Amino acid sequence: MLTLIKAHGSENQFFLLDQTQLTQPLTTTELSWIARQLCHPQTGPLGGADGLLVIAPSANPTCLGAMRVINADGSEAKMCGNGLRTVSRYLAEKSGQTQFQIATPEATLSVIRSADLAPNVPAFSVQIAPISMAAANLPFAYHQRPELFNTAVPEFVDHQTFTAIAVPNPHLISFVDQLDSNVLGELGQRLNAPNPYFPEGVNVSFAKVLGPNRLFVQTYERGVGFTNACGTGMSATSLAFAMQYPTLFDPASDLVVLNPGGLVKTHVTLGKTPATSTLHLIGNATFSAKLTLDEHDLRAGKFSTALIATTREETAYQTFIHHVKQLTL
Repeated sequence: MLTLIKAHGSENQFFLLDQTQLTQPLTTTELSWIARQLCHPQTGPLGGADGLLVIAPSANPTCLGAMRVINADGSEAKMCGNGLRTVSRYLAEKSGQTQFQIATPEATLSVIRSADLAPNVPAFSVQIAPISMAAANLPFAYHQRPELFNTAVPEFVDHQTFTAIAVPNPHLISFVDQLDSNVLGELGQRLNAPNPYFPEGVNVSFAKVLGPNRLFVQTYERGVGFTNACGTGMSATSLAFAMQYPTLFDPASDLVVLNPGGLVKTHVTLGKTPATSTLHLIGNATFSAKLTLDEHDLRAGKFSTALIATTREETAYQTFIHHVKQLTL
C-alpha cells in the first residue's frame, strides 16, 4: 500500500507521490498517463488537480530530495513554486529538517520552514530560480528582440504592454487597470496553441497594482489553463513590478500578492541584471487529504478503491484567507 497526498498552495491543487514507496519507480511515460487520470476532474479522486508532484531521491548529495512536476495534461513543467512549498513540507515532515535544498530539473533550490500564517496553516519560503529575460531561454520570437520588457505587442492585445521572464518556466506578464479574464483566457489559449511567438507555449499573467508592494495576479497556465494561483507566475510578476514600478517597490519589505486562491508573499532583491536578481515565494503548504491505495491500482489508474482521510487544514486555510482578504482588499 502507498499514500498519495492531496495538497495545495494558494488553492493550486496537486497530488504528491513519493516514488520511494513503490517497488519500482514509474517511468516518465507512466507518470504522464497516471497524471492525466489522477488530475482529471471526472476520473480523478477528490475532483482531480492541477498537477502531479513526483518526489524521489536526488543524485545530488546536498539535496534532501528531487521534485518533478507533471501537469494535468501529462506534460512536464520545469518548476512549480506553489507545488515546491507542498513538497518542502512533505520532506520536512519526513526528515525532521526545517531548512534544506531540493533538486528540480533546472536548479537546486533552497527552502525553509516559515512561521505559520495562522493556526493550522503551515507555510514555507522557497527560492525561485534561475531567472532570465533572454529570448532564447523562454523561448520566444518577436521582431528579433533579444528580450521583451514593458513592450507594446498589438498582436497580443491592443493598448497593453508585455514583459517576458523565465523563472525557469516561461511567463508573459501584462499590468492592467482592469483585469478581464476573457481576454486573458483567449490570449493564453492562443499562445499555447501553435503560434509564431512562443513555440513551446507560455504562462500568461495579467496583474493589477493595488498599491505599494501589493498586487493581484491571475494566470493562464501552460498545460493546465486557469488555476487559482501560479507560484512562478506570481514570482515573475513580482520581479516585473519591481522593475517597472520603482516608485511603488520597497526592496526592504515583502510584496503581498493576491490571487483567485488566496495570497502569497514574495521577496525581490534586484541585481544588476534580471539573472542576478533573487526571488523567494512565501505561502501556505496545505495538506487537505491523504489517499491510501494499492500500488497495482495506482499503476492501473484505478482510484475508486482508495481510502480517503481528509484533514481540517482546508477549513483553517479558508478562515485565514477570508480574514486576510477583508483586511487587504
